[in-house]
Amino acid sequence: MQELENEAGTAETYDTGRNLALIVGTTGAILLVVHQLFNIQLFGIVLLDSRYLALLAAIFLSLSFLVFNRRGERLGPVAFYDWSLATLALASGFYLAWVAKLNLSEGWEYAAPQTAQWVAYVFFALVLEATRRAGGKVLFAIVALFSLYPTFAGHVPDPFSGFQSTFSEAVAYHVYSSESIFGIPMRAFGGVVIGFIIFGAVLQHTGGGQFFNDLALALVGRYRGGAAKVSIFASGFMGSMSGSVISNILTTGAVSIPAMRRTGFSAKTAAATEACASTGGVLMPPIMGATAFVMASFLSMPYVEIAIAAAIPSLLFYFGLFVQIDAYSARLGLRGMSGPDLPRLNATLREGWPYVLVFAVLIFMMIVLRQETAAPFYATVLLLIVNQIFPRHRLTVAGLIDVLKRVGTGLTELTAIILGVGLIVGSFSATGLAGTLVNELLALAGDNVFILLIAGAMTAFVFGMGMTVTACYIFLAVVLAPALEAGGLNILAVHLFILYWGMVSYITPPVALGAYAAATMAGTSAMKAGLEAMRLGGVIYIAPFFFVLNPALVAQSPAIEVFIAVTCALLGLALICMALQGYVIFLGPLSGAGEFPLRFVLFVAGFLIALPEMDYVGVPFGPSLIAGILLAFPPLFVALRRRSTDLAGENT
Repeated sequence: MQELENEAGTAETYDTGRNLALIVGTTGAILLVVHQLFNIQLFGIVLLDSRYLALLAAIFLSLSFLVFNRRGERLGPVAFYDWSLATLALASGFYLAWVAKLNLSEGWEYAAPQTAQWVAYVFFALVLEATRRAGGKVLFAIVALFSLYPTFAGHVPDPFSGFQSTFSEAVAYHVYSSESIFGIPMRAFGGVVIGFIIFGAVLQHTGGGQFFNDLALALVGRYRGGAAKVSIFASGFMGSMSGSVISNILTTGAVSIPAMRRTGFSAKTAAATEACASTGGVLMPPIMGATAFVMASFLSMPYVEIAIAAAIPSLLFYFGLFVQIDAYSARLGLRGMSGPDLPRLNATLREGWPYVLVFAVLIFMMIVLRQETAAPFYATVLLLIVNQIFPRHRLTVAGLIDVLKRVGTGLTELTAIILGVGLIVGSFSATGLAGTLVNELLALAGDNVFILLIAGAMTAFVFGMGMTVTACYIFLAVVLAPALEAGGLNILAVHLFILYWGMVSYITPPVALGAYAAATMAGTSAMKAGLEAMRLGGVIYIAPFFFVLNPALVAQSPAIEVFIAVTCALLGLALICMALQGYVIFLGPLSGAGEFPLRFVLFVAGFLIALPEMDYVGVPFGPSLIAGILLAFPPLFVALRRRSTDLAGENT
């Protein structure tokens, strides 16, 4: 009994120590970020970028061994050896920061001294272990294999062969170069990602999540299928801030899924709706999680250009989901939520104006002032000031500590994954494999861009199964994007294409992590929820091909072309979604004799109307639009006629 009490006391001590370390480490990291990004130069100190990134890595890499235990459990029980690994990570990271200037001047990535080489071994091993804990075994296996690829690249058959290095040379390159662990992903993280993660956490803890949920309820809750439509809006707002599909489902799904079930939705449809809505949130401006900022670094573009380009594809996705839910609700005769349960729009906006103001300031600074690095910090400070004036969601000391813990946990997880994925980028850089793969993919596809796109979509889907959104995007941006760009496609559309197809696995069996998480909350079969999510989220499979072939759908064309392309895409996707549900909105169902042929014809008609300019295969835009309109008439006429018959029967 005494031994059990001692063990419990030790565990409690470790847990208290972990919380203290998380709060102190996160606070120190935030102060470091503010000092660097705002060029404060406290006591005349100016940090090299490499030293700054090494300090950030030291803090969050050490915390990763406290946040995730050896079984990969988030905030699970920690042991003595976890503290030992955390101390080792902190020490090795501080060493890298200390010698950053010497490393830069002497080129240690090619000729590191003995002590530096030993530190590199330790840091390399710690990064791999942190990746395993935070990202899971699949991501760890991929990262480990590719990180060691330079040691056997010369023995791999073409087209995958590359320059070979010894193990010591490969590890030194990974740790001391600016192309691997501390490459583009980590630079994006240290530049803009941290500020937006802080902003999102503070927004949720000061009532922003409740405001967006109430706003969605006030806007669409009373209409047919209102509970599901609320899920679409609320999950879109929250997902844009959090950047995590699973956490979004667990947060908003706890409210939306029971509400959908109470208003007549089947369990599988409720789960699928929440899974699709949460998946789309990560693709939705203005924040889009961490991935958009990494994309901006890869493309050397202002983040605001990424957000503007992503707005139309995001609109297409949510529009398609909304139309499907409306058609589903109309087909089954589902009603909206009852009036007394719904907040009033005027009252919601009156109470939530601080959140609207903060978002306006954020967007103004990003779009007009082009200060995406500073914008989230100013918006966060403004939010905290306004929050203290009004008592309803006032942040207390305990609440501030909770915010710091949540921010620290999120940043720790992201750092561990980004450091690991950086090893993949470094291996491609060290071996020169990226250029080889581009040439081989182009040779296999020939002049057929469709083959290249289909190969790219399948590659993105497969890698999306085992990686987080950010990790998958970084890998594909190095391996796949250059080949698609070399095929003559718009560079920004290409990067959004691989981002979308990297997200597909969240709603597509056999993996479908998002659908499975929602199915658990809805109490239904995971596979049924996954298959239903594929139907409801069908736009996510189609839209990427539209916008990658038509730059107007990512706002990369004159305004009139953008308007025409978006109008046609919305109309076409609406018909596709109605065909998938078997109900034409405003007209009626496509039930009865010939239902499936009519649905197929309507689907093809929608596809032709939404079809972009297909110069790649010689099909001009005009004839496809005309053919689509002509094809749409028969099913629309049948739906109208059946509606007239039903109305006549009711009157009789």
